[in-house]
Amino acid sequence: MATDAVSELRQQCLNRGSAGIKGLGRTFRIMDDDGSKSLDFQEFQKGLENYGVSVGKDKAQQIFAMMDKDGSGTLNFEEFLEKLRPPMSSARRQVIAQAFQKLDKTGDGVVTVEDLQGVYNSKHHPKHKSGEWTEEQVFRSFLDSFDSPYDKDGKVTLEEFVNYYSGVSASIDSDEYFITMMKNSWKL
Repeated sequence: MATDAVSELRQQCLNRGSAGIKGLGRTFRIMDDDGSKSLDFQEFQKGLENYGVSVGKDKAQQIFAMMDKDGSGTLNFEEFLEKLRPPMSSARRQVIAQAFQKLDKTGDGVVTVEDLQGVYNSKHHPKHKSGEWTEEQVFRSFLDSFDSPYDKDGKVTLEEFVNYYSGVSASIDSDEYFITMMKNSWKL
C-alpha cells in the first residue's frame, strides 16, 4: 500500500533528525538540473538513494505513482515534500508562521543575518563572549540550524522553517505543548 510506503519513507527521514525531510528536499533541488521543480521516476529514485534512504524500487514506484496526481510521469517535489511532512494541525502551522514573521523583519519572505540584528541577541553566546566568533558568525550558526543541510546559504525561507519544525512537531504529541513551546521559544 502506497500510504505505508510514504510512512516508511517519512520515518526514515525523521530518523535523521528534525532536518531530515528538509535535507531530502535539498537533494531533490540539487538534482533538478533544468529548474522545473519536478523529477521523473529515475531522478526520484536516484535522489532517495543519494540521500541514503532506501524503500526499494517497488515502494518507490508506489510512492511516485501516488504523488504523481496528474499521471504526467513527473513529480512536483514541493508537493511531494508537503505530503511527506508529518501532518500538522492548523494551530501548529499558524504558530510556526508567526515565529517566522517575527524573524523576517524585512517582510520579504526570507530570514537573513540582517533580519536577526536587533531580534536575536548574540551577546550571551559562549563563542561570542570568548571572542571566538563575531556577531555575524553567531547569526549564521543560528540560521544554519534551520537552513537546508546541503546548501547553507544564510537564507531561510518559510518552507525551510516549516520543514524544520515539522520534524520537531513529529516528536511532540500535544498541540497545546507544541504551541506553548513555540510561544515561549520565540516570545510570541
